Amino acid sequence: MIKAIYPGTFDPITIGHLDVILRSAKIFDKLIVAVMENPVKTCTFTKDERAEMIRKCISELENVEVVIGEGLTV
Repeated sequence: MIKAIYPGTFDPITIGHLDVILRSAKIFDKLIVAVMENPVKTCTFTKDERAEMIRKCISELENVEVVIGEGLTV
């Protein structure tokens, strides 16, 4: 199984973000979208609100999971 992670603040999620998610979902067996916090940015929406927005947008994609991440991703 090939897995990938797509981290970002997604504040809010955009058509460009959705395009990357849709394309990635076709390439990888499992895609994890990680809603991250950036201490330098002031976000409009909470992490939970952003995660829920993404979940609603990608509800038809069975191989995509939305998580709330912390720290750095490399």
